[in-house]
Amino acid sequence: MSDLLATSAATWRNTDVSPPVLPRQLGTPSTDGSPRERITSLRERHRLRRERAERVYADSRSPARGWPVADDRAVVRFVAALIRQRRRSFIALVVLNALAAVAALSVPRLLGQLIDRVTAAGPAEGIGSLALVIVAVVTCQAVFTFAGQVTSTLFGQNLLASMREYVVETILRLPLSRVEGASTGDLVTRVTRDVGTMSRAVQYGVPMAVITLLTVVLSVGAMVLNSVLLAVPALLVIAGSAVQVRRYLRRASVCYIAEGATYSRINTTLTETVEGARTVEALGLAEHRVRAGEDDVAVSAQAERYGMTLRNLLFAVIDVAFNAPRVITVLVGAWGYWNDYLSLGQITAAVLYVEALSGPLDRLVGEVDRLQVGAASTARLLGIATVPPDRQPGEALPAGPQLVGEDLRFAYRPGHDVLHGVDFRPRVGERLAVVGPSGSGKSTLGRLLAGINGPRTGSVRVGGVDLVSLPLEHLRDEVALVTQEHHVFVGSVRDNIVLGREAADDEAVWAALDAVGSADWVRRLPDALDTQVGSGNLALTPAQAQQVAMARLVIADPHTLVLDEATSLIDPRTARTLEGSVHALLVGRTVIAIAHRLHTAHDADRIAVVIDGRIVELGTHDELVARDGEYARLWSAWTS
Repeated sequence: MSDLLATSAATWRNTDVSPPVLPRQLGTPSTDGSPRERITSLRERHRLRRERAERVYADSRSPARGWPVADDRAVVRFVAALIRQRRRSFIALVVLNALAAVAALSVPRLLGQLIDRVTAAGPAEGIGSLALVIVAVVTCQAVFTFAGQVTSTLFGQNLLASMREYVVETILRLPLSRVEGASTGDLVTRVTRDVGTMSRAVQYGVPMAVITLLTVVLSVGAMVLNSVLLAVPALLVIAGSAVQVRRYLRRASVCYIAEGATYSRINTTLTETVEGARTVEALGLAEHRVRAGEDDVAVSAQAERYGMTLRNLLFAVIDVAFNAPRVITVLVGAWGYWNDYLSLGQITAAVLYVEALSGPLDRLVGEVDRLQVGAASTARLLGIATVPPDRQPGEALPAGPQLVGEDLRFAYRPGHDVLHGVDFRPRVGERLAVVGPSGSGKSTLGRLLAGINGPRTGSVRVGGVDLVSLPLEHLRDEVALVTQEHHVFVGSVRDNIVLGREAADDEAVWAALDAVGSADWVRRLPDALDTQVGSGNLALTPAQAQQVAMARLVIADPHTLVLDEATSLIDPRTARTLEGSVHALLVGRTVIAIAHRLHTAHDADRIAVVIDGRIVELGTHDELVARDGEYARLWSAWTS
């Protein structure tokens, strides 16, 4: 017989020669060749990067697997709706910043008048009063600027809070079946990096874009009012950059969506490597996983370089378009002054306006770019909201606690059923164990019985009502699933337990802890129920965390429990104590226990044996051992 361990690593590797993740043209560029050849190579590399980004962008709209990305119109509608809800704050922001811009733009015109009065023939008149007007205008500008900044900050923070709340609510509404079937790395990237990027865009980008746009529009108006002759040449040069700006904006959204996809890919690979670290080490796959991570980084680097090239091309045009008007204004002004078309005051004001305009224009382009990044992240977040629900809640309510599953078939992939026509009728108040070898379909059956997934055919009903037609908040009052996975939220021990039912008082919490055998160690904590646990606080052991999860379940108080190897992370002695306490507490409730540890089956009222997606045996422990069938062989292997 061959050594299975010696060959098992090969099952994790693709024996075929995998194609490189990047085409040859995107490899390390050659430094040889003429300048023309190198420029041609750069153009080709840029074209390939653009095509790759466009493919990722197109695939993101309706992916076969993974999370979709919303379109640009959805982003605009979403942000516009949030702004409409804060119409007064937005109007105040616009008005105050417009007044600040008007005050700032009045100063160059007043300085021009001051110069004209000084250079005019004869004695200068009204110099003092004009100087006082300038001081008053500058003071008003400072006041309006301060008020506008306060308003824009409050507006941005309020908008940010609403968007974060929306994201959290959206994620909590996601179908569990879809969450587990899609990429965890992609979801984590969206709720971490994309939320942060969106936050910065909303908090700073939206208010600053409004402010700079107002400043630019008013500056153009002030330039025209000062002198059309001086304004038109400068504005024509600046307007010439609009072609490149528009081209950049059209391609930037595609680029940033593609970048986000590569970050998701990196996180997915990293998460899989960390979660499977023991498997990687046991099968000697470290080099393989490192190479996979390096490939992901290489793909991400190409997406980043495409965006960097787009920005470099934009900034090259912007630098020329924003700097050339300074020279043009001086030259046109000199010609106009020589021919008595312009005064020194007009030329001075025009130069100051051009100088003042270049800053807001530069900031406007930067803020628009920030908004593009934020819009891409918002599109990825809104894409989560487009995931359709996996059920349509009805209005019918259960008439009793009887749980019935009939003709249950389920497939994770089309054409590959995991369950094959299973009929399941636990008695009300009994403890029914479900056992069988790994991969037999036990956990899948538990998920159907808990209403996590709907069957492909057949139905699971409680009190005569289909589980998938019950609203989730009502479903969890009927049936609850507890798996071997557990989570401790940041907060107190009390907070973690009353998640099951917020109205529970301390007496109920202590009763729940006592029921699962954890009251003693909770009392020994520094602050008992008020002890802070979770990330950055007191770390609970896996056994303690699972006991907290069980206490949370006791507080929730459903009439039917599905325990999918819920005590597998606890040592056998503690597990038996916990199971016995829960069983004693839940007399009169239905408990369906799915486990590999057959002592759970030994203590159960009845046992269902699942083999290859079918229930092949059903009875008590003694009946099934006497039958000398599948369960008897499992029991013999367990006790030998």
